[in-house]
Amino acid sequence: MKLELYKFDACPYCRRLISAISRSGRTDVELHDIHENEADRRRLIAVGGKQQVPCLLIDGKPMYESGDIIAWLERNPQK
Repeated sequence: MKLELYKFDACPYCRRLISAISRSGRTDVELHDIHENEADRRRLIAVGGKQQVPCLLIDGKPMYESGDIIAWLERNPQK
């Protein structure tokens, strides 16, 4: 399963999510900062249709809202 998190550092919801990932010890989430990489920003818009972060792509399918993403990651631990 491929997990890609689109975020930017000043976003409080992104920081909440990054903290949760860090506490869990997960190492399987690729981080993409849409304010530091124009290609990442364009891909987020192309895949999800909007520039909203945080966005976790799960095998290419977008999931938004930090609480929903955290709950999904807890239900689907790293293998």
